[in-house]
Order: sequence, then structure tokens, then C-alpha cells
Amino acid sequence: MKKDIKELKQKTIKELEKEIADLRKEIARMRIELKVNQPKDTNILVKKRKKLARLLTILTEKKEEEKLKVN
Repeated sequence: MKKDIKELKQKTIKELEKEIADLRKEIARMRIELKVNQPKDTNILVKKRKKLARLLTILTEKKEEEKLKVN
């Protein structure tokens, strides 16, 4: 997990925003799929939501850093 976070912190704000949008679409699609048929990994939606939370946290950190650099 630490390796994953380090990789995410190296991405630009644009890349993070694109990944967040893609992940949100995937989560919405998975919610519908879960209603229709049960996956083998029932915890996958929780994992995706946690990844989304990590991405949003890192994006917020990067935006705050940019604000501090500008001022």
C-alpha cells in the first residue's frame, strides 16, 4: 500500500483528476453489477471506494501545496 501511495503522489493533478473520474464511473457501474450478479470478491466495491478516498486525499494535498507555493 505504501508503494501505491508513493506512486500516486508522483502523478500530476490532471492525472489524478482523470483517475478519480474513471474510478467514480467504475464504482457506479459496479454497484449496478452487484445487484444483478454476485462477484467472487464481494469486498471489491469497498476496496475501490477506499482507493477513491486515497486519490481524493492526495489530490487535496497537492492543491494545498500549490496554494502555498503561489503565496
